[in-house]
Amino acid sequence: MFRIFEKDPLKNLQKKRNRLLEEAMLTQRSGNLRLYAERMVEIENLEKEIERLQPASAEKVG
Repeated sequence: MFRIFEKDPLKNLQKKRNRLLEEAMLTQRSGNLRLYAERMVEIENLEKEIERLQPASAEKVG
């Protein structure tokens, strides 16, 4: 009944991924490649989680 107020975990993961991508880009530009690599690993893990949460029908489209 009140699903309208529930947060979508997929959207939260996508927002976090986008934020980490921005942070990784800025970190790479500053020259801190070790932190950049750590952020990229976090991003990869988030992308795997996003793929797992997406419905199978969305993969077949396109």
